[in-house]
Amino acid sequence: MATCNAQVIYANVPANENRVGPNDLQIKNATVDLDAPLNEGEFIIKQLVLSLDPYIRARMRDPAIKTAIPAYNLGEPIQGDCMSVCIKSNNPDVKEGDIVNARLGGGVFEEYTLVTKHTALNYIVRNDPKITGLPIGHYLGVLGMPGMTAYVGMMTIGKPKAGETLFVSTAAGAVGLLAAQIGKVYGMRVIGSAGSDEKAAYLKNEIGLDDAFNYKNCDVDQKLGELCPNGIDIYFDNVGGKTLDAVFKHANRHGRIVACGMISQYNNSNPDGIFNMDAVVMKSLTIKAYLVYEYPELEEPFRRDVTQWLLEGKIKYCETALEGIDKVVDALNDMLSGRNIGKQIVQVASL
Repeated sequence: MATCNAQVIYANVPANENRVGPNDLQIKNATVDLDAPLNEGEFIIKQLVLSLDPYIRARMRDPAIKTAIPAYNLGEPIQGDCMSVCIKSNNPDVKEGDIVNARLGGGVFEEYTLVTKHTALNYIVRNDPKITGLPIGHYLGVLGMPGMTAYVGMMTIGKPKAGETLFVSTAAGAVGLLAAQIGKVYGMRVIGSAGSDEKAAYLKNEIGLDDAFNYKNCDVDQKLGELCPNGIDIYFDNVGGKTLDAVFKHANRHGRIVACGMISQYNNSNPDGIFNMDAVVMKSLTIKAYLVYEYPELEEPFRRDVTQWLLEGKIKYCETALEGIDKVVDALNDMLSGRNIGKQIVQVASL
């Protein structure tokens, strides 16, 4: 019997660098036969939560433009990280009722997915929410790829030390929110920047950062001098550009710069210049970029540590959720424009 299966189809390369239009991603009402027999190794999942991340927009491009992340195929559903529930299985490793996590951007944005023996490599059984009681969406954010991105950057490059000063840009975002709180767990003075007064207040009053500011209504260089009188030991960089250039002036000797992202430059037709680069030599600074997928050995300690911190109340996490698979475009644009706090997700169905 055919069941309606709404899919998010990549229909056109967006003309706007900072938005996705209704004609770029379209909802297609396909069908799936949930009663059909399954081949060996196959299982069917029902999507529960979809993750909206910056790389989704980056993959909506001309496939002739080659990067480390392949472009989407026009006319096909887009892909990303998802949390789902198995509703039928002929796979010994996945049982009906298991919560399944699509990782590495390998989950299909549709209501139901037939996972084959080949595509099963993109999925792992993740029944942790049944044990911890934490929201399923957390496993796409603070306990998912964004969380591990923050953890890997802080632990391998930042190397937090009590009493030092950490500055995090985009501190109210999915990655920055955890990076900032890791600093607090380790006894650091933590300053965050965000794109609105509301977010800055949230970081200071709800999350407990030592201070936070709206970069849009101040001189960042002057503000860093005011809020970091003892200099900056770790800068967790999500934006690059003028903010990074200002940090060079305030960085302490042997400071560490975690080059996680440079969102201010990705779609900037006139990239900002860097004028204080001499500080890297004069102050013996470390500046290093990384890809989270290059650190599989840290996945277990990341999940263990962050789960414990959440359960103990040492860190908090926020999600911005829209309801329904037809809200993917809205959610993606909210994330791209910075309207979300914490992780942007789309709730497709309940467990």
